[in-house]
Amino acid sequence: MEKILECIPNFSEGVDQKVIEKIAAAISSVRGVWLLHTDQSPAANRTVMTFAGAPEAVVEAAFNAVKTAAEHIDMRLQSGVHPRIGATDVCPLVPLQGMSMEEADDYAQALGRRIGDELNIPVYLYEYSQVAPYRKTLPQIRKGQYEGLAAKMQLPEWKPDFGPDMMNASAGASVLGARRILVAFNISLDTGDVQIAEAIAQQMRTVSRSEHSLPRLRAIGWYMADYRQAQVSFNLLDFRLTSPLQVWQRCGELARAFGVSLAGSEVIGLIPEACLLEAGVFALAEETAVTGKDPVSAAIAYMGLDRLKPFVPGEKILERVLQKHSDIRLQLR
Repeated sequence: MEKILECIPNFSEGVDQKVIEKIAAAISSVRGVWLLHTDQSPAANRTVMTFAGAPEAVVEAAFNAVKTAAEHIDMRLQSGVHPRIGATDVCPLVPLQGMSMEEADDYAQALGRRIGDELNIPVYLYEYSQVAPYRKTLPQIRKGQYEGLAAKMQLPEWKPDFGPDMMNASAGASVLGARRILVAFNISLDTGDVQIAEAIAQQMRTVSRSEHSLPRLRAIGWYMADYRQAQVSFNLLDFRLTSPLQVWQRCGELARAFGVSLAGSEVIGLIPEACLLEAGVFALAEETAVTGKDPVSAAIAYMGLDRLKPFVPGEKILERVLQKHSDIRLQLR
């Protein structure tokens, strides 16, 4: 079975189209890599790119992307609602096919060392690649954000895993590591009240351990100027354990308690087809569901995935996009 590695770097630039195009070109220049998707948000001032291919090629493309981002993004001038600590804020490697998590970690370690040595950018390992529990998750590493990074790096326990011990003022620092598939799922509320979004996020995230929290779920609330609405932004760390359907329904229950409704949702990056099939089957079984729709279309309608911006299955479903670019029929387990 052909080895396929996925990389989903998040860049702290969502406005300057020329910079985004240069990063995309740096990725696409590597033979054996398919740039699957680009998700750009001006309000968040953030762009998420998804690419995949042979592991060695993907790692080379990731290095090119980090290098290009560092050359064109100055964190001293950057602002946006999304938490961040660097020009390439986070760069996860996900084994999709024919690879173990241990193999993906080997590539992550090598990439982190090269970024630190050649680009002089501090690198923090996370998720599977990090052994220290106090700095294993993205929120732990990002706490204090770019503005607090210089002081944080002076603490012995926050010495980077690779690269210089001193902050790179322009590029900041990067978080890198091997992890499993993550679904980035944002739900808009029909209000601009950020306090409501923050309250819902606080109740739903796993660490709150409230009666409304869901397992393996991270959540924050913010105002998304792109839609002029408050949003609850979710990271589903294990979509098999906590799915978009569960998140949509729980968020709806809490929103109603605050007297607001859900205005729609969006997936940042790509999403496994199983997530839509689950939601679609549920929607079709509901008495209010429109009959005659296939499960994917029903899921899009039920969770409002096309209310904020277009949702084209062939451009947003991971398996379909990969097959379109590579003829590989991915079987997620």
